[in-house]
Amino acid sequence: MSDDTSSESAVSSAELTGTTTSRATGDLRDELPADLNAVDHAGAYRFPDNSRRRIPGLLYLAIAAVCLVLYLVTRPDATLVNRGMLGAAVLLAAVGVFSLTSGWRMTVDEKQALVAAQGAVGFAVGHASAQQVWHGLRSRPTWRVLAYSSENPPRQRALVLVDAVDGQVLEHIVEHNPEQDWRE
Repeated sequence: MSDDTSSESAVSSAELTGTTTSRATGDLRDELPADLNAVDHAGAYRFPDNSRRRIPGLLYLAIAAVCLVLYLVTRPDATLVNRGMLGAAVLLAAVGVFSLTSGWRMTVDEKQALVAAQGAVGFAVGHASAQQVWHGLRSRPTWRVLAYSSENPPRQRALVLVDAVDGQVLEHIVEHNPEQDWRE
């Protein structure tokens, strides 16, 4: 009797963690939850715009204003509102200003970045991938593109940085593909 209840509780906890147990073989198998299965959700993906940083920036500034008003309207000997509230207001205001000024609107998507990289490298691109990174003190969004030439195996590879705001190629480096030497 105790064996049956322990196996039932094991199956219940396994179902919660995304694993299943085959009763015939006793094998424990991992399964991806349905909402995380990318295969069933194939289609165009739109990368989130960096300008969404402005929303929390405005919230930080509003909370900083509330902290400052509370500090200014309370008595100097108040227990709950003291100089720490002023410090919080200054810190929140600084983070809010940074969030507002680093909320760049992206006008170049990853497909346009791949096209810009194709023009910068000087060879026909076969496989390529783009990754969004941030550049500089104000976190300007930038596409980092890794591209390989179209030969099989690729003879050249390149790394290209494309500005996600105006599409300008910031930097690029092209080199002989050292992975080709390993295969020979």
